[in-house]
Amino acid sequence: MTGVGLCVVALVAAFIVMLTNESDYLFRVQELNLFLYTPLFFKQQLVVAGGLLTYFGTYFTQFFYHPWLGSLILCAWLGLMAWLIARTFSIPKEWAPVLLVPVALVLLMDFNLGYWLFYLKLRGHFFIAVMGVSLAVSLVWLYRVLSVRYTFMIIASLVAYPVAGFYGLLAPLLMGVVAWRLQGLTLLQRILHSVVAVALLVAVPLVYYRFVYYQANSDFIWWQLLPIYPDTEGLSPYYYVHILLVVFLVVMAALYRVRFSPSWLKHDWQQLCMQLVLTVAVVYGCWHFWYKDTTFHEELRMEACVDRNDWEGVLTIMRQHEGEPTRMMVMYKNLALFKVGRAGDEMYNYPDGSRKLECPFEVRMAQMGGKNIYLHYGLPNYCYRWCLEDGVEYGWRAQYLKFLVRCALLNEEWVVARKYIDLLKLTRYHREWAEHYESLATPQVASLVAKDSELGPIRRIMSGANLLGSDQAIIELFLLNLQANRVTPDPLCAELVLLSALQLKDISTYWRAFFQYTALKKDGRIPRHFQEAAYLYGNLEHNVDISRMPFDPSIPASYKAFMQAAQQCQGMTEEQMKVALRSRFGNTFYYNYFLVRNLKTY
Repeated sequence: MTGVGLCVVALVAAFIVMLTNESDYLFRVQELNLFLYTPLFFKQQLVVAGGLLTYFGTYFTQFFYHPWLGSLILCAWLGLMAWLIARTFSIPKEWAPVLLVPVALVLLMDFNLGYWLFYLKLRGHFFIAVMGVSLAVSLVWLYRVLSVRYTFMIIASLVAYPVAGFYGLLAPLLMGVVAWRLQGLTLLQRILHSVVAVALLVAVPLVYYRFVYYQANSDFIWWQLLPIYPDTEGLSPYYYVHILLVVFLVVMAALYRVRFSPSWLKHDWQQLCMQLVLTVAVVYGCWHFWYKDTTFHEELRMEACVDRNDWEGVLTIMRQHEGEPTRMMVMYKNLALFKVGRAGDEMYNYPDGSRKLECPFEVRMAQMGGKNIYLHYGLPNYCYRWCLEDGVEYGWRAQYLKFLVRCALLNEEWVVARKYIDLLKLTRYHREWAEHYESLATPQVASLVAKDSELGPIRRIMSGANLLGSDQAIIELFLLNLQANRVTPDPLCAELVLLSALQLKDISTYWRAFFQYTALKKDGRIPRHFQEAAYLYGNLEHNVDISRMPFDPSIPASYKAFMQAAQQCQGMTEEQMKVALRSRFGNTFYYNYFLVRNLKTY
């Protein structure tokens, strides 16, 4: 197998990894993307340097709606980029595995984002680097083969910067380096080529900022189309990959026409061994630094299930999770149990927790699944508010428009709903979704909203609590306190109120919600966790007489067993007690009330 063959095999392996391990991630990437087939959308991208690359980046990103298709396009671009680098810098076939270095670096830019996925402001990020490098090295190739090099360097820089921003400036930088390896140039000519390249690097962004892109931030005119990671001190580690990519290209330009053929590479088998070592080293390095947080991917899978109203799918993921879950996972689990009507019996059958996210910056639930939580708990105004704020801050995305459509329909704002529906109909893959909700966006069929399989249950639990206030970006606590104090005549709403009071662990709030719920309960059956809380509170504080309450016989028995086991654990630390009692009582409210505390929400 030749070095070229090894590169092809590595690209095929990358495609398989994307498809098998990153499908939910890639689908979420396109949901957080927006490409509209309109002239106005095209013009809007051109207001900053690199706008054309942004336009094409968002165009290709939409194909991740089918992860296999988007992955195939990305791998094709990576292959083209590697071929262009090989042609531009005349890399011999026996050293072809070196081309996997820029491929690996671009993959790390895309798949090492983690929770930055929700905060990234750069549109079309997934394809910008591969397209930008391809453009830059193509211009260097032309510079190398043309005779009018000074003129071409100037024209190429003036054209490439508005098209590709930072990557447009990369072209003259590489030209200034390659000039020292070209044949037929004197020392003075080489120096002049480098001086012109440096002058273009400095002058071109300033000229465009002065006369064209005067609304841009002057601090970033040289870095347009590089992602911005603001919540880090000093140089963000995320930029190291970009720096390594630039260093690699500069080294390739400096080694142009250098033939490195050591004596130990004379035989074919020696070359093959060298190629295998290079390929394995690059592939291992890429996989080592690849973001592989299982919990992050489970959260994405849960979010995809919520989007499909697949509540059993959410619970299946939670059951399969190993270790402590994040608060986002717990909230998705609680929402799913409420939707299927089993929260009162199964809420504590799953582990509780607040695992720290594998992320170097502070993450807010509002930018992740908070909008879904607000929507499905009957507070569309709060969902609407966060969509608008994040749309302004991070750019409009297909997911935000979908939320805005449903919020407007729930609030019977038909004109507003049609506005967002019309935008989604201008996309490639969200048109069918928009047309489904378009049939509901009219006052003549307002009753259809209540009958819709997704919006109907949400509409039922909406109330005056939907009035917009401030949640201080702490969604879970705000939501629990808001819901736990509601007064409602609806049995389903009363169950939601009681579930919220149960989680707050406030005794007086719980009793008020409990009596409201039991008064509206038609079949007389009280779910297990509600009985456990009532029996526990009745024994802790004797303000409510529980002697005549029809508890299931297993409730007093389990309470007595728990208290006896807890007494036997005297002398243990709280963490030791949690471990000792978890297997027998971890699925009870008693265990959660006494031993699950100090949970962190965000």
